[in-house]
Order: sequence, then structure tokens, then C-alpha cells
Amino acid sequence: MNLRDLRYLVAVADHRHFGHAAEACYVSQPTLSAQIKKLERELGVQLVERNPRRVMMTSVGEAVVERARVVLREIDGIRDLARGARDPESGTIRIGLFPTLAPYLLPHVVPNLSVKYPELELLLVELKTDDVLQQLRDGKLDVGILALPVPEEGFHTVDLFTEDFVLAVPADHRLAGREGPVPASVLDGERVLLLEDGHCLRDQALEVCKRYGASEKGGFRATSLETLRQMVVAGVGVTLLPELAVRPPVALPDGIRLLRFTEPVPHRRIAMVWRAGSAYDSFLPRLASTFAAVPDGYVHPAVAK
Repeated sequence: MNLRDLRYLVAVADHRHFGHAAEACYVSQPTLSAQIKKLERELGVQLVERNPRRVMMTSVGEAVVERARVVLREIDGIRDLARGARDPESGTIRIGLFPTLAPYLLPHVVPNLSVKYPELELLLVELKTDDVLQQLRDGKLDVGILALPVPEEGFHTVDLFTEDFVLAVPADHRLAGREGPVPASVLDGERVLLLEDGHCLRDQALEVCKRYGASEKGGFRATSLETLRQMVVAGVGVTLLPELAVRPPVALPDGIRLLRFTEPVPHRRIAMVWRAGSAYDSFLPRLASTFAAVPDGYVHPAVAK
């Protein structure tokens, strides 16, 4: 038994397809299939059920895969420790961010990161929060940029900033003519456009709606903030948008009016999250300070720039 064969087995379990698993492992399908059969002979049990339409794991195969994931995660951790000890600022760090933050935060921080850490390679992945957490647990990501709270133990968390919500209304809405910040109580009775399930922003917006007497507008759930924005322009309804999503370089379309709130302002807390005991423990707090360094007035930083 060797680590390569375990990686092949895990790939088959993940993809449920020998061809796709082989592509993910950068080997030919016959090579991967032969190694899986060799592993089965060595263990004396069948790990994979093969049929023309579908690949399935046997019950013992599923159990072996779970143990293999632990072994491979530990091996990757050893490599990370060595790499981080050599020089964390010239290594590779894999970062997961959720979709309602990534396109609006990254333009502000990536240029600074390139200047401050020119040898650092950042692999940035946009995923929903649950997927970021799963990949952190599996060792596929080193860092997550997430909205708090994070319902997980075994992670180290550093607050980056607090981001306010703004109310976006159509240009002909009854609130469009209001001047200056408005109390959140104006939401009372409003039916708010929201994202589909799986987006943390949906849960955050629902909490705000519940607190101030608003409800979700039925019959529509958006897949992105851009869709929500365009629905507001079309006069379908109102929505809550995070501050970074309405600031340059984002261009706002005509036909939309933004209203900011008086205190207490509805908001979300953004943090950097990583596994306790990460190989990058000594470096990541410094990286966090760079992710918190967005333009003055856009957010409320929680760590020093």
C-alpha cells in the first residue's frame, strides 16, 4: 500500500467515475484502474463496485476512503509544515471566499498583497460557506474568508472588518426620496428580495428582516448579487446589499437608489479562518491585516492595517 494508491482511491470516491478520477490525478484511466485493483488484491477485499453506468464504493471501500482521507490530510500537513518553516511568504496559500464577498473585496486587497508579498502565490477559490468549511476540514484549503459566526471548533479566527448593509430600492419606490440615513424600522412591512438557499447572505438578510418586521418576497430567489441588483432596477422589489458591493470599482446601474441606515446599522462581521495548528500560524495574522486594509470608509476594520 502506498500514498499514491490511496489518492487514486479517494479520487474515485469523489468523482464516482474512473475517467474523471484519472484526469484529476493526471494519470491514464488504465493506470488508475490497475492500481485500484492492486490495492484490492493487497487488502483482500473489494473496494469499488464497477458497472457500465455507475461506479460505487462498497461499504468497506467507504470506510477505507475515510481513513485514507485522514492519512493524506496528515501527509499534506507535514509537507505544509516543511514549506511554511522554510519561508511562508514565498509559498502557496489556498484561500476560499464566498461569492457575495469575493468579487467586491479582492480588487481592494490583491494589489496590496502583490506589493507586500511579491513571492507569495495565492490560489483564490470562490465557494459557498459550507464548501469552504468542508475544504478547510479536508485540508484542500489553507484559509477561509467567511462571515461570522463560524459554527465549527478547531479553527482559529481573526476578525477582519465589519461591513454594513445598505437598502437598495427602485427609483420610484416610496423610500427613494428620503434624504440621509434612515432607521432600519423603514423595513417594517417590506417584502425583500433574497438570494437562494446556501448563501450566507441570505441567512444574514433574513435575520435583519425578522428583526425589523420585513419578510421575503415570494416566488423569486436570486443566484447572485448582480441578479438582485437588476431586479431592483426592474422594480420587482427592494433588497439588502453589503457595502463593498456598492462601492467602486462596482458600477451601479441607473434606476436604483441606495439608502444607508442610522445606528444601529445592520451589518455582517468578516473574518479570516484557518485550522488550529496550521503550518502558517505565524504568518496568517500578518496576512489578515492586509485583507483588512480596504479603503477608508468602506468598512470598519477590526485589525490594524
